[in-house]
Amino acid sequence: MSATALPGVTDLHVHIQPWSQLKPEVAAAMRRGKEDHWERLLSLMEDPTALLEVLDTSGIWRVGLVNYPSQDLMGFTDDTNLFAAQYASAAPQRLLPYGGVHPRFTTDPEGQVEELLRLGIRCLKIHPPHQVFPANAYTMGLEALGKIYRRCEERGLPVMIHTGTSIFPGARSKYGRPMELDDVAIDFPDLTILMAHGGRPLWMDEAFFILRRHRNVYLELSGIPPKKLLEYFPRLEEIGDRVVWGTDWPSPGVNDLRQNLDQFRALPLPAALKDSITRTTPLRLFP
Repeated sequence: MSATALPGVTDLHVHIQPWSQLKPEVAAAMRRGKEDHWERLLSLMEDPTALLEVLDTSGIWRVGLVNYPSQDLMGFTDDTNLFAAQYASAAPQRLLPYGGVHPRFTTDPEGQVEELLRLGIRCLKIHPPHQVFPANAYTMGLEALGKIYRRCEERGLPVMIHTGTSIFPGARSKYGRPMELDDVAIDFPDLTILMAHGGRPLWMDEAFFILRRHRNVYLELSGIPPKKLLEYFPRLEEIGDRVVWGTDWPSPGVNDLRQNLDQFRALPLPAALKDSITRTTPLRLFP
């Protein structure tokens, strides 16, 4: 580990993905505001060594590489799982590969979860606005989704679920409401659920209700501007033992890993809580 990195700081949500698969209109949305360093970002998607240099400069020890199939909306195929596994193999202690099974397209949901485990995938990502179903769609006939949750529960594979809006073309933001996680947490009580983004910017009260009600649900902070965090979640300390750090970098609006981390550390929160969020709780979830 570089001397510039702070041991143990984990960002559980960065988008290192096969951007070459993005549909043109999605790539254009991703590129907006990043024109001056777009080629550099594209190169990071192919070079783990370059990413590790960015992490060292930013004071980040480990990152979760968010990947999921979204064939019809984003362009990502099931090959995104293999991409994540191969990319992470360059530095297994520092790069956590995520993957997914698309319940609207799969013919073997349990088998595909097992394949993720064989690849070494550490977390399964569900993205309702980009996969076009609510997180509890198994209660409405999408049986494959329930089978995915059940197999993840049985195998101890955490599931990260996007909550909140999305600005990408075609995204169905109505499916980002946190309340649907109430069903998931009830029906799969031993499933570790990471609620990405806390329902921002519309449904933070719903998100906090779910977090207070269900001990198997964790708040993952990516996509929430650190300066807005205590405005969105003024009672954050009540759930502090189930909060984990993430940035959403380099998604739109998230320009710098180090800046986000420094802004979070400047918040009027106990030092022990900040350490728990950025280091010890992520390490407990992902040893």
